[in-house]
Amino acid sequence: MTLHLHDTLRREKREFTPRNPDRVTLYVCGPTVYDYAHIGNARPPVVFDVLVRLLRRTYGADKVIYARNVTDVDDKINQKAAREGVAIGEVTARYEAAYLADMGLLNVSPPDIAPHVTDHMDAIVKQIGEIVDQGCAYAAEGHVLFDVSSYPSYGALSGRNLDDMIAGARVEVAPYKKNPHDFVLWKPSKEGEPSWPSPWGEGRPGWHIECSAMIEKTLGLPIDIHGGGIDLVFPHHENEIAQGVCAHGHAHGEASHDEYSRYWMHNGFLTVDAEKMSKSIGNVLLLHDLVQSIPGEVVRWALLSAHYRQPLDWNQGLLDQSRKNLDRLYGALRRAADVAATETDPPAEFLASIEDDLNTPGAMASMFALSSEIERAMTAGDEGAVARAKGELLAAGAIMGVLLASPDAWFEGGADEGLKAEVEELLAERVTARAEKNWAEADRIRDRLTALNVIVMDGPAGATWRLKE
Repeated sequence: MTLHLHDTLRREKREFTPRNPDRVTLYVCGPTVYDYAHIGNARPPVVFDVLVRLLRRTYGADKVIYARNVTDVDDKINQKAAREGVAIGEVTARYEAAYLADMGLLNVSPPDIAPHVTDHMDAIVKQIGEIVDQGCAYAAEGHVLFDVSSYPSYGALSGRNLDDMIAGARVEVAPYKKNPHDFVLWKPSKEGEPSWPSPWGEGRPGWHIECSAMIEKTLGLPIDIHGGGIDLVFPHHENEIAQGVCAHGHAHGEASHDEYSRYWMHNGFLTVDAEKMSKSIGNVLLLHDLVQSIPGEVVRWALLSAHYRQPLDWNQGLLDQSRKNLDRLYGALRRAADVAATETDPPAEFLASIEDDLNTPGAMASMFALSSEIERAMTAGDEGAVARAKGELLAAGAIMGVLLASPDAWFEGGADEGLKAEVEELLAERVTARAEKNWAEADRIRDRLTALNVIVMDGPAGATWRLKE
């Protein structure tokens, strides 16, 4: 099957055809590094990591260029730095390091390019100048603003018209604006804030222009895929298109959108216990805290458990089920540990799902079927079938970014050798007790395992165990 992706701009699923199959380009909006990321911030990097893994499998690892930016100048960064009495670079370095460490625990592959705003001020200033030269932006009172009326296709991505935007949007009212919906490309810095030189005075860029400039500088235009959360469709990505297109004089119709990005992808919202995350109600879950007590792979599986374009409700039941699902897959691999996996591709059923707009629930169903196939083949003593199914399961896991640990490490965690030996001995005694229908002894063994913080999972080919979190 050929890869098909849902294009937000065209509102339909389209066959993916890169502009150049020898250089497939993907850009995803990355973190603003002023604090730890919350669990909703983790959904885009996990979703698009699956896409990158699939693209690299299809086109070759050296032919896919993945960029994910780092916003390291922002009002919130400035405020935190001022409160702490440190330079913004100290704040951003701290939280970028934490972000990357947390992403590593989720098995998120690092991007090929991680452009930082502070490293691309020349490119940003240059692009603003090009937009001004094209007559699509104007300078006023130290600011440079994009003139939305200069771009007839504005609103095509979000499906909004200007009247709706003015009536419903939270727009900054300022006397220097020609129109209320015009947005800032450059603004003067306040006293004590970081600033950079420009033809319009010392200042810093607006939020939207940074991505447009860094995309062009690092990847070149047009790119193949632009991704991010659904919350970025408007105004961020809508403004990106307008800037990126108008900088090169293409502000004349829908076809000009392809001059910037050929496909647009957005993941759905994440709620917590059916409520929107909000500091006011105290339900903001920081990823950094979650991965201290929950295996990152469980978090990743949970984030992929719903189709990426659908809403996802984060709750304890989701985490518990995700752990059970991974236990099932790792359990099959553990019982087949003595059989070498065949080097092979994922099965056709898995590829059909994952290439159908990243249908991860369907892909997971295929993985469960493979684990069952391993169990049946183990029971039947069919080593060839075990080797093939094991190889297919590992190949599928490589695209999903799971099953990358050894099964023993997954289940045993930090158990020392003495504990492992004791548990294995107890499990052997348990098998004997149950075979002899000595239920009192079986109960005693169960209580001992519980006291050791061990969970036992019975399967067709025997029992596996793991430590409780």
